[in-house]
Amino acid sequence: MARIKIAYLGGGSSRAPGTMASFMHHGAEFDGSEFVLIDLDPAHLEIVKSITEKMAGNAGLDITVTATTDQRAGLRDVDAVLSSFRPGGFAARAIDERIPLKHGVIGQETQGPGGMMMALRSVQVIKELCANLADVAPKARIFNYTNPVNIVSQAVADNTGIPIASFCEGPIVFPPVVAKAAGLDPDKLVANMAGVNHNCWSNEATYDGQDAFPILRERWEALRDRPTGDVNGMRALHLAVAMESIPSDYYNYYYFKDEILRERQLAPMTRSEVIMSSLDDYWAHYREQAGSDAPELDPARSRGGIHELELAIEAISAFYNDTGARLPFNIPNTGGALPGFDESTVVELWGTVDAKGFHPEPQKPLPRSVLGITRQLADYQILTAKAAWDGTVADAVRAMAANPLVPSLTVAEALYGELATAQAAWLPERLIP
Repeated sequence: MARIKIAYLGGGSSRAPGTMASFMHHGAEFDGSEFVLIDLDPAHLEIVKSITEKMAGNAGLDITVTATTDQRAGLRDVDAVLSSFRPGGFAARAIDERIPLKHGVIGQETQGPGGMMMALRSVQVIKELCANLADVAPKARIFNYTNPVNIVSQAVADNTGIPIASFCEGPIVFPPVVAKAAGLDPDKLVANMAGVNHNCWSNEATYDGQDAFPILRERWEALRDRPTGDVNGMRALHLAVAMESIPSDYYNYYYFKDEILRERQLAPMTRSEVIMSSLDDYWAHYREQAGSDAPELDPARSRGGIHELELAIEAISAFYNDTGARLPFNIPNTGGALPGFDESTVVELWGTVDAKGFHPEPQKPLPRSVLGITRQLADYQILTAKAAWDGTVADAVRAMAANPLVPSLTVAEALYGELATAQAAWLPERLIP
């Protein structure tokens, strides 16, 4: 079993109790380890620390838990960093979502202008993390869940020698979205997903051992005119049939952008505003469980549920316990495992993880019908990583104009100016107009 020191950057976030519950669920794989919770909120840190210590004790685990608001001190001599935080909190995300709608552009957490602004904020913290690791934990690796995970990884890979891999359940959960919309058994739809994070496609897909697309096309024709409560899933099914590739359902923002923009503009609350309305209850529940002798998280009162960041936890275990687990991950395309993308581009694909590192499986090319937009998003990813790490306002505008959701340079300039001014508190001066 791995006996390591793990820093959790974001250890006081609303997802942290579920994440630490996940670690304790995997507790035997980390018995004897030390967890350092790092966050800006000392009260929330103490709640998460108490829940974790009690869960570990009840499970009979030899786990040490500490908490600190001092990032540099918390990182000293760590082996691994789990990164999952939200700079500016949900208030900044609400700005990401609201302001683009005024300019006729979809506002979203990881896609388009909103996702770019989150990247600019996230990379500032990651840059500080990298500088601290170089000084106090030079052998540490970063296991990243901070969004947008592809841009965060791209920035670190392009500018440091610190090993980083990023994670997202997307390649696992996207095919079932299409299968369920089609009224098919999700377990029988096997699709290999590859591309860039939140924007991957299948390069192979079968249903019950047969070519999936004739079956999906038949189901689409039978269902397309029927009322549905699963608009997102039906759009993804439509897209899969049209492109002959299973999509990440985030592609709905690009291929159905007019409909989704109208829906977002008419909605009384953005997604962030909905989440913020539940945060007080989440923390009330966490305080209750911290005061309990046997904490047990209620999925209905926990942000994201009770088993969070599972892929990163599985990857940490696979690396330090040398298991060779097969997982999806985001790493540079070294060796050209995914054809059609530069070797320096961070791509999302499947592979194995062991003590020697991350080993991507060789991939078939993406279908030509979807390669172009995916490469455009990869170029946008690289431009945004550059702007976030050490770029200027001009670099940021170029990155925003490169995103397919932004219709023109004039919109990119106006939108970036308003967003950056509204978020000046979380950005370096070089990125403020």
